Amino acid sequence: MDEVLKMIQQMRVRAGWDRTDSLPILIKSVSVEAAELLETIQWDEENIDKTAVRGELADVLMYALSIAIDEGWDVADLIREKIENVNSRYPEKDD
Repeated sequence: MDEVLKMIQQMRVRAGWDRTDSLPILIKSVSVEAAELLETIQWDEENIDKTAVRGELADVLMYALSIAIDEGWDVADLIREKIENVNSRYPEKDD
């Protein structure tokens, strides 16, 4: 994961986005890219263009991870905390 975060930050520095991105901009960008991800299935859920899905998913992830980078949040800790929260609210199902 550290390598991925480093690659994202290097791209942002190279493009100058690290100087212009703010928390509100990044949050809005996650939403915009999530909408573009949704568009990949909007009109046809049977013939999904997986290449388009991969590209839009990468955009969503890069913006979301950029938030964690800028805020100094450990991604593993964020996910671990959320999973613990979900597990506490939803009991294990007996199958």
